[in-house]
Amino acid sequence: MIIIKLNDLKYRYDVYHIFKLFYDNIDFKEESYDFIVDISPKEIKFINEENEISIYKFQGRLKFKEELRNIIFIYLSSLTHKKLPWGTLIGIRPTKKVHQMMDKGLAENEIIETLNKNYFVAGNKAKLCIQVANMERKHVNKDLKIISVYVGMPFCPTRCLYCSFASNPINSCKKLVEPYLKALEYEIDRISEFINKKNLEIECVYFGGGTPTSIEDKEFENILFKIYESFVKGRNVKEFNVECGRPDSINENKLSAMKKYEVNRISINPQSMNDVTLKAIGRSHEEKDIIEKFNLARSLGFDNINMDLIIGLPNEGLEEVRKTCEEIFKLNPDNITVHGMAIKRGSILHEQILLGKIKLIEQLELDSMYDETVKLAEKLRMKPYYMYRQKNMIGNTENVGYSKLSKEGLYNIQMIEEKQTIIALGADAVTKVVFLETDKIERVGNLKDIKEYINRLEEKIEEKLNVLETLYD
Repeated sequence: MIIIKLNDLKYRYDVYHIFKLFYDNIDFKEESYDFIVDISPKEIKFINEENEISIYKFQGRLKFKEELRNIIFIYLSSLTHKKLPWGTLIGIRPTKKVHQMMDKGLAENEIIETLNKNYFVAGNKAKLCIQVANMERKHVNKDLKIISVYVGMPFCPTRCLYCSFASNPINSCKKLVEPYLKALEYEIDRISEFINKKNLEIECVYFGGGTPTSIEDKEFENILFKIYESFVKGRNVKEFNVECGRPDSINENKLSAMKKYEVNRISINPQSMNDVTLKAIGRSHEEKDIIEKFNLARSLGFDNINMDLIIGLPNEGLEEVRKTCEEIFKLNPDNITVHGMAIKRGSILHEQILLGKIKLIEQLELDSMYDETVKLAEKLRMKPYYMYRQKNMIGNTENVGYSKLSKEGLYNIQMIEEKQTIIALGADAVTKVVFLETDKIERVGNLKDIKEYINRLEEKIEEKLNVLETLYD
């Protein structure tokens, strides 16, 4: 735990987040501190636990808080000798800054220079931002009447070590499945009615979770049919995506049902192709199951399959990631999504790190592991098409989606860029209503707890419809 004594708490947010890039646990106290941070209009003074004093003057080149963050970053970089490729960018959508610069007419080299000079972003990350932004600009929605729909299934075969989502282990809550599906069907009816009344066009339907395929075959086909009839059939939907996710939840019946109801993109997510890791993170399948279910999906005609990988999993190093990349290359998926490990407070992983049971990977090796995934994407002839970052990511890294030509995940782009209204159904699902004229976004979240979602469904539907009415009145 790193303790900071800060003279002016209105800068607490900025100080906290830059220190957090370099140290795992941060707190602010008046006593027993590791650092004093004294901020004045002209300078910042740092005093460390060894009473060494460092003073940095403000130059006035940037906004005050931007320069404040930069000075803290420079000081801690010199102190720790850590090299963080994203510099002071802590937001989850770094491409937004690139889009703003593109809108102003800046050339690629000017954007790279600005990101480096103002935020200390490494050249390779700046180029990645530009690649992604160029791809997004081909697809980002700017029509108020075009929306996407998200449907959530809050059940999984087991709960993974790193997970903090609404993903209840199916075997411990089977009694909730039937009432949940009944409530979800009702919400589907209400939202479908609104969409039809307002003559809205649906671009993407995303059935995620949790793991939609964790429920029984008949239950899955019934809810899939309901989604198809309500949001897909006859609507010229560009993408109907089901996040199958866990190989141990996939079988021929469910895949056949997806083909029957025009699902045209699926995810089969290994996270790792190392059996020891899969067991350690709480997955009840092995590498051979991933390969078997992927090949089954291919044999049934699925030609747009995504596979998720996580970099920084417990006890994995460069060799384990190389092995995963080699096996994924053999399967030749259409998309891969590379996630950096994020330490989420609601996860078992967070608890184990605090207890000292799991040691995190060092930055240098982590960077090399990421390099392996870049090589994998290049070998598969994929380009980056969307990207986002999360707080508390190991090594200040990023999540990147790569795809082959014309296989981009359209929903992913719209969700990240926040230029399209996304109506979300199911427990813990968050509707984002986008007011394009003002660039305002209003979020309306459903309840996370399944029983509360069911009991207060009418209330939350009305809340959602009231906000949507303000956009489409």
